[in-house]
Amino acid sequence: MSPKPSARAGAREWIALAVLGVPAVLVMMNMSVLYLALPSLSTSLEPDGPQLLWITDIYGFMVAGSLVTMGTLGDRLGHRRILLAGAVTFTGASFIAAYAPGAGPLIAARAVQGVAAAALAPSSLALIRALFLDVRQRTLAITIWMMAFMGGGALGPLVGGVLLQYYWWGAVFLLALPAMALLLVTGPFLVPESRASAPGRLDAISVLLSLLTPLTIVYGIKDLAVRGLALPSVGVLAAGLVIGAVFVRRQRRLSNPLLDLGLFRIPAFAVAVTGMVLVGIVLFGTSLLTSQYLQLVLGFSPLEAGLWQLPSAVTGTVVALVVSSLTGRIRPAVLMSAGAAFAVIGPILLTQVDSNPVILASGSVLLFAGLTPFMALGTNLVLGAAPPERAGAASAISETGAELGGALGIAVLGSIATGVYGSYMIGHTPDGVPAKVAEIARETLPAALQAAQRLPESLGIPLAQTARDAFAHSLHVHALITIPLLIALALLTLTLRRATPPPPPSQPEQATTPTPALDRNRLIGGRIEPL
Repeated sequence: MSPKPSARAGAREWIALAVLGVPAVLVMMNMSVLYLALPSLSTSLEPDGPQLLWITDIYGFMVAGSLVTMGTLGDRLGHRRILLAGAVTFTGASFIAAYAPGAGPLIAARAVQGVAAAALAPSSLALIRALFLDVRQRTLAITIWMMAFMGGGALGPLVGGVLLQYYWWGAVFLLALPAMALLLVTGPFLVPESRASAPGRLDAISVLLSLLTPLTIVYGIKDLAVRGLALPSVGVLAAGLVIGAVFVRRQRRLSNPLLDLGLFRIPAFAVAVTGMVLVGIVLFGTSLLTSQYLQLVLGFSPLEAGLWQLPSAVTGTVVALVVSSLTGRIRPAVLMSAGAAFAVIGPILLTQVDSNPVILASGSVLLFAGLTPFMALGTNLVLGAAPPERAGAASAISETGAELGGALGIAVLGSIATGVYGSYMIGHTPDGVPAKVAEIARETLPAALQAAQRLPESLGIPLAQTARDAFAHSLHVHALITIPLLIALALLTLTLRRATPPPPPSQPEQATTPTPALDRNRLIGGRIEPL
């Protein structure tokens, strides 16, 4: 069938895509610049270990907890409306974060940023789905949108490094203001409104449960990392699991669920979302440690650290373009699985990191390049598997997987790294260091370096070097943990090779041939029901 002329996107749609790329750049930049700002932020606000972890990952968990709600709200109220409301809120929260007087206000501002960011990503993806009906054009558009994320990762260290070189840490949060202003001015004219025709009622209890589940579980994990197997920590974690079970049970019983669990009956959808969680865990957890390693262990300035991180983002962008051009000849699942297997070389190199930044940069480049095919193609698999009227919910689930994985990577792998660091310090703290100082030094590397500066050189220099060695040891352990995760990702994704054939010749979405995964199901009222 020849595609209708109207099915092909024109100049207006591609310009609209550029506007929708703005929030994608900002969401990633907001994370990458924070990593660079952690050392100076720690010096200024003096957060303790748990507060430092909350500063880094409360954003991701609020995003993960709010994405499904925001995607569903977009289906009901209009994705453009939710997008613009999120832009306004993100701008205000960024201003508050920039001038936060302490760790507590900063954590609160980051939480609001997370809720606002949750309104940006699923709305952008749903609008792309509405703008690009042609299958190949939509694949390219989503790849470009994903490259905007990578571009944010590349710009974040550079722009953030320059700001931190000449201004205070809060300046990194002000980057959002001009970019969001551009979106607010041009969005209403370039981006059409899109909403579901019969969205149904929003269940407030489900919204609350979806937010409480990740926050409670992660709080329990964090507390376990600090206290060990203490009864309160185990109790909080168990409560989070129970809340999650109640949420799942409620979704199965509702006629219009907040999270459409029926979508997970599609193999391509289920595996892609699970893979995104694993990708987020590995990438975000690794980026948190490597950014601090460059500054606190190797002694680079924020700008120098940003430059050393630039090759990873640039390589990822190039790989995304190559992968997009290969999807017509090679199954996406094969590309994604091969990339995950190749990425294993990255953490193997990271286990050998010492004082040579080339080893760290090379390991990061290989890891990022190997996972890029999944980031570039996984989102399109999710959107392609879902019915059009559930585009907002599907894109929200897709982004929830990535953001939840990122937050888990920071919380779980970050907590493990903190525990490894503390254990190393307990067994290697130099003799003569006062007990109170030693206790402070065991919390975080920034705390140890600040404590070392207040000691005589005969004690301060050995303490600082021991703390750097402890952090290097925690990075090596982290790399070892990520290797089996990447192997599992490669094997899991390979199971999709029969369910994800190469895309058919360019045609509008309504004329596409269902994949084998969809042939085994039928669509009823936007939900997937088995035949």
